[in-house]
Parts: sequence; structure tokens; C-alpha cells
Amino acid sequence: MSNVFVSPHPLVAHKLAKLRDKNTEPKKFRELVREIAGLLAYEATSDLLTEEVDVTTPLAVTRCRVLREKVGLVPILRSGLGMVEGFWELMPSAEVWHIGLYRDENTLKPVEYYNKLPTEPTVSVCLILDPMLATGGSATATVDVLKRWGVKKIKFVGVIGAPEGIAAMTSAHPEVPIYLAAVDERLNEVGYILPGLGDAGDRQFGTA
Repeated sequence: MSNVFVSPHPLVAHKLAKLRDKNTEPKKFRELVREIAGLLAYEATSDLLTEEVDVTTPLAVTRCRVLREKVGLVPILRSGLGMVEGFWELMPSAEVWHIGLYRDENTLKPVEYYNKLPTEPTVSVCLILDPMLATGGSATATVDVLKRWGVKKIKFVGVIGAPEGIAAMTSAHPEVPIYLAAVDERLNEVGYILPGLGDAGDRQFGTA
């Protein structure tokens, strides 16, 4: 899994432990998702291209580096929404494009229900945001959508991944790097990650 990057950061591990706890209330759960997303954003954007510019300080003119690539955030509705703020805190100019997918409870396959992408790409890099990489169906389908849109550089950023979902993504899109806080044991018989943290959408929005 050379294209899978699991954060070794102690703060990520600490916050993930609190996120997994079944007693964590929705407000705190949302805060933790945002905080973990910000920490993962730091790692997932380490190779963004920059360019030199002149900046005038109070004392002199100096050469600095600024981002050259335009970044788009693509949260998979609805649980991916909770990760946006963590990225926006670091990249407030990033565009956000929503793609709505839900998992059919019988087939476990993704069904697309919302997509408002413009005809031509407006960004050069897209970061797909979804806390859970379970079966990999939604993530794979989202990459398909973005490739058809014309985006050349795509990354997936999640909180927890299952081996099955990682395998599906790397098989379908081996060039797309995957950034996670943890890789868990497996999926259960209904497609939930074990040990996991339950339904990330329900726990964020208090709909469990």
C-alpha cells in the first residue's frame, strides 16, 4: 500500500481515541472531526506546488513562496461536510464542490444524487473528504466523477479506512494517494468498519 499514508502524529491518535468513544456527544464529535481534518490537511498538502513572489516587510523586500495550485475541496455528502472547516482554516481560499452519494443498504453500492460541478474544472487539485473509507464505493465513484470533470490531481483524505475500501480504491485508481488517521481491521456483514466509530454522519448531526 505504497500510496496509503497513515498519520503517525500523536495528536491524531489522541483525538481519534476520543472520536471513537460511543459516549462522545455530537458537538464534541464535530469538533474532533474538524481538528483531525486540519492535522491531516497539513500532511496531505505537503507536496502542493509553490512559486516565488516578492513581499515587502516593514523593513525590506524579500522573496517568499506562495501556493501556485488552486485547490478544491470535495466533501462527500453528508459526513464529509464535517471535514471542510479543518481544511478551510488552513486554506481559506479553497473552493468547495459538493458531490452527494449514498450507499444502497442492500447492494452496498454508491448512488449519486447530487452533483453541481461546472462544465470545466476551476481547480487544479481536488481533495476528496470523507471520514470513512469503508467499501470504497463512494470514494471510487467520486474519483470517477472528478476525472470526467477533467481534474488531473486528486487525493482522498479520510479519518478511518477499512482494508476492503483501501483495496477497492487502489485497484480502481492506483495513482490517487489516500491519507488516513487509521486503518481498521475489517468490514462487518453490513459494511460498517470494525472497530470503527459508528456512522460518522449520524454522530456528527445527532441523527443516530
